[in-house]
Amino acid sequence: MSGGPGIGLQAPGSIAALQGRNVVRARRGPSLARVVSWIVFILAMLYFFVPLIATLEFSLRAKPYGAAYANTLKDAEFFSSLFYSFTIGVITIIVSTLIIVPTAYWVRLRLPRLRPVVEFVTLMPFVIPPVILVFGLIRSYSGSPFRLTETDIGGDVLLIAAYTVLSFPYMYRAVDSGLRAIDVKSLTEAGQSLGSGPLRVLWSVIFPNLRVALLSGAFLTLAIVIGEYTIAVYLSAPAFGPYLSHLGQNASYEPAAVSLISFFLTWAAMGVIAFLGRSPQSRGRLQPGGGH
Repeated sequence: MSGGPGIGLQAPGSIAALQGRNVVRARRGPSLARVVSWIVFILAMLYFFVPLIATLEFSLRAKPYGAAYANTLKDAEFFSSLFYSFTIGVITIIVSTLIIVPTAYWVRLRLPRLRPVVEFVTLMPFVIPPVILVFGLIRSYSGSPFRLTETDIGGDVLLIAAYTVLSFPYMYRAVDSGLRAIDVKSLTEAGQSLGSGPLRVLWSVIFPNLRVALLSGAFLTLAIVIGEYTIAVYLSAPAFGPYLSHLGQNASYEPAAVSLISFFLTWAAMGVIAFLGRSPQSRGRLQPGGGH
């Protein structure tokens, strides 16, 4: 009798036996997935950090040690060009947000059939090269009655307009993804039931719920503006892209140092934007006694 097949809970097909097999499989599954995830993570970190380490090693070859960074920090044009591009980037983010958010909100709420058209329009910067865009702007706004290319302020306006167009694919998709994650219709009806008009609903209800999506679009827009070269050159703007290109033609190690410094400054600026974009409650938790 003892050598026969198992009976009850000890039977091979019993629930306990099946659960035991599932536990073994569950233990094997996550371990393999964990190994694969760590491999992917390590490869991603190598892909990200190896070029930075190589650039750092090259920039430190200047004699005396660290001369490339000292020369960069002494160059007033480095800070002025980076500050100019950062300022243009922030203004571009604001303008793009004020255009994209109401458009995407209204299309999703009232005109869903126009969504393919809006998506196609926002994808046009991928089709039209920046050099064609800037020549079109120069040709259209260099003569009467605008003459924007004849003044510095006019050139800045054209630069912001061009960068706003370049930001459309990234900003629209970020905002559209954010709108998909919330119930736009219910939030709008709730705001209207409390006596708020469309603008008040948009500002007080929709914008706060799109904070994370707007930060994602802002990061991409800022990175594009700071690194853009073609439009800034043809508009004769004192931007960071042309400065870096000009420096690379006249120096050996300084461009690598400038690239690293600008990289970390850009990420620091993005961190500040992300911090400012957090809700007051979230920021309060980071402060001592903020939860009291």
